[in-house]
Amino acid sequence: MFTEFKKLFFQFRTGLNPIARAENKFRSVFILRALIVTSLASEIVWAQVPGSDPSATGNVSTAPTNRSAARNTTPGRPRANRAPAPPRNPVPILPALPAPNNTSFYASNDVPHGRMEMVHYKSSAGVDKQMHIYLPPGYDADTDKHYPVLYLNHGGGENDTHWSAHQRQGGYADLILDNLIASGKARAMLIAMPNTGGVVSGTPTKLGEDDPCTQEYLKDIIPYVDGHYRTRRNRESRAVAGLSMGGFVTLNTGLTHLETFGELYVFSSGYWPDQLPAFQENIKSLLGATNINDKFRMPIYFAAGETDIALFNSQKTLAVFNNYGVRNFWVLSSNGHEWLNWRRYLYQTAQIMFPDDR
Repeated sequence: MFTEFKKLFFQFRTGLNPIARAENKFRSVFILRALIVTSLASEIVWAQVPGSDPSATGNVSTAPTNRSAARNTTPGRPRANRAPAPPRNPVPILPALPAPNNTSFYASNDVPHGRMEMVHYKSSAGVDKQMHIYLPPGYDADTDKHYPVLYLNHGGGENDTHWSAHQRQGGYADLILDNLIASGKARAMLIAMPNTGGVVSGTPTKLGEDDPCTQEYLKDIIPYVDGHYRTRRNRESRAVAGLSMGGFVTLNTGLTHLETFGELYVFSSGYWPDQLPAFQENIKSLLGATNINDKFRMPIYFAAGETDIALFNSQKTLAVFNNYGVRNFWVLSSNGHEWLNWRRYLYQTAQIMFPDDR
């Protein structure tokens, strides 16, 4: 089809005298554009240098359709430009953060309250460990109901008590969930807050080579929670979140075990620049998989404050996920590396967790 139009076009040009050709310079451009648009009906764009004949020189380039580009994606490499496939789990509307001076979302309001338990276990490494568990309102009354679990991790120099502490340097996690559940903004869930001090690492792990923190999660923490509480024992019902050093639990444990966790949340955390090449190398086969977005129940979530010491590390780590087209949320908040932000991040993310169970 294009060849016939091309012949007519050049016959038209040859019949014009030089002045007429000059006068029709811009008009000819529109004709050529019309020919290109017509050729698009066959999903092929022909490109040639002016004056050359593509059929004679072979100077032809084809632009693949989105479908063919998707089929030609090479696992382990960043994706070429293409339209993303429809996600299995549609992206939710991310609620706004509370204002920095808003304390009402973690106040002890006149609503049904859950309760906090402190439990002990011995890890597979032979260490006596402690963990805090939040049980939502109604847990003891409805003994047939099973719940999803958020595994919530503290930062460096802290322990399992900090996320439940009712103080300036504390998370108020129980009150945040009490208020959200009472208002219908979050579903009832358990929160497991282990002490990962001494086992969590900021070094990226290789797939199949679990670090001590991951081993404790898989061998001790999750089995204890599932064995002592009425939980839903599938990946769709487990989320992992962490602040600062706890963010490496999300990245080193949660990301490398998507058969165990369905949702990942990173608060004020990310790999240091000298660790990023290792992270990219270790994770490329996972992130480069054509179905990677089907493995995330929710887009992976990163958040940091504009004066946060972890801001740049967080942004650069998130860029690795962007290179592979992994769905994500990026939240830039006010303030810095502090509980004022981490409480707000929990408030925001708890409202989108476990969507199919609402």
